[in-house]
Amino acid sequence: MTFPLFDLAGKRALVTGSSQGIGLALAQGLAQHGASVVLNGRDTAKLETAVQGIRNAGFEADASVFDVTDPAAVGPAIDAIEQDTGPIDILINNAGMQFRTPLEDFPIDRWKQLLETNISSAFYVGQAVARHMIARRNGKIINIASVQSELARPGIAPYTATKGAIKNLTRGMCADWAQHGLQVNAIAPGYFKTPLNQALVDNPEFSAWLEKRTPAARWGNVEELIGAAIFLSGKASSFVNGHTLYVDGGITTCL
Repeated sequence: MTFPLFDLAGKRALVTGSSQGIGLALAQGLAQHGASVVLNGRDTAKLETAVQGIRNAGFEADASVFDVTDPAAVGPAIDAIEQDTGPIDILINNAGMQFRTPLEDFPIDRWKQLLETNISSAFYVGQAVARHMIARRNGKIINIASVQSELARPGIAPYTATKGAIKNLTRGMCADWAQHGLQVNAIAPGYFKTPLNQALVDNPEFSAWLEKRTPAARWGNVEELIGAAIFLSGKASSFVNGHTLYVDGGITTCL
């Protein structure tokens, strides 16, 4: 039995920062629902391992090694995918990083790195991909936001700033590109067990705080983000635009 509203057969998805964690889980999920996936990262060996894992499961996957924070590299890389692999129907802007320290001590170089990785990359890749989608008058762009698009906590103010920017960039992309047939939305994960969060997962005090703070009373597992990605990638979301979908166990509902 097939479900056309959630069927991604014949679609190609590019997922940035997808050699591990949330990006890899989303790429695997899209592949399982019929999409051909293109994984992106900077570590060739790590990326090839991830691609091979998807292929070994019987799905179609390719690698595209380029630095999403380098605007000079992004355009040619996207053009190469479009020409050599095929049209990009779905883009998931997932590349991101975190650095934790009190704001008064936050290094300027880390601030700049966070901006480039978490927000500028979504602009660079989104713009390059959208130019092709606009010509076809069809396309799905999903930006990965965060509960920190709405909330804040000590030690991550710059990260919070970048994720707030992602939410509004998503709205801006919608305002410009919906008229050309594109749907641009965001997924805002709560606290998930990922390599980015491993130090927090391993901290009993933080985990206890999180379980008390979150109505679902637990960490999320990356597989629980796949459903949201499938919805926003398929026909089911054809009139959903500029929206940020929180997948957070309810943490944003509580003060």
